[in-house]
Amino acid sequence: MNQVMETETRVQLPRPDGLRGFASDWASDQRTFKNVSWGKAMMWIFLLSDTFVFGCFLLAYMSARMSTTVPWPNPSEVFALNIGGKEIPLILIAIMTFVLISSSGTMAMAVNFGYRRDRRKTAILMLLTALFGVTFVGMQAFEWTKLITEGVRPWGNPWGAAQFGSTFFMITGFHGTHVTIGVIFLIIIARKVWRGDFDTEKRGFFTSRKGHYEIVEIMGLYWHFVDLVWVFIFAFFYLW
Repeated sequence: MNQVMETETRVQLPRPDGLRGFASDWASDQRTFKNVSWGKAMMWIFLLSDTFVFGCFLLAYMSARMSTTVPWPNPSEVFALNIGGKEIPLILIAIMTFVLISSSGTMAMAVNFGYRRDRRKTAILMLLTALFGVTFVGMQAFEWTKLITEGVRPWGNPWGAAQFGSTFFMITGFHGTHVTIGVIFLIIIARKVWRGDFDTEKRGFFTSRKGHYEIVEIMGLYWHFVDLVWVFIFAFFYLW
């Protein structure tokens, strides 16, 4: 009885102000992550670690570009497409960016309908997001094929600095792998949503508690992260 009373007394203690309050929040995992599920917390930890990896790649790219004494290829010319006899710079990259940003919108709507327990709309929007992802990867494959045909390799290219090819294939390939993995999981989870696995609590991988569609939100966190990373790649690699 005394232990219960002591526990209740501790819970009712007011939160300290200022820096002591901040330290108190982060000193107790129960208070800090009380309303965060295990799956969501693990996804945030994974995204944080992935942020460091992408950050290192972009820093390596910037270091290589600023330190090389050989002229860096002009992205507007390298990534231009010949349409109707005219060279249009970055048109393919602009379409890829539009497709990926649009997929964030459909993913956000899927999460919204998931928490409303609308299985049909949630599954359709997730599959539409996956379709956007497949389209993006397809255009990236076309971009790789075009540059490889023109002579770009990880060890060199016909337009200048040899580091261009290695940084391009490393950064875009790593990001494209993330998009591909995301598409696979989107299809898997959309199928489970469509079958009603989250309503019947059917046993299997990625099935949460009955009536909960939290896995859709967790998938949304991953997909929004992939889209955000592309914004930085677009700005640093293609616009610089």
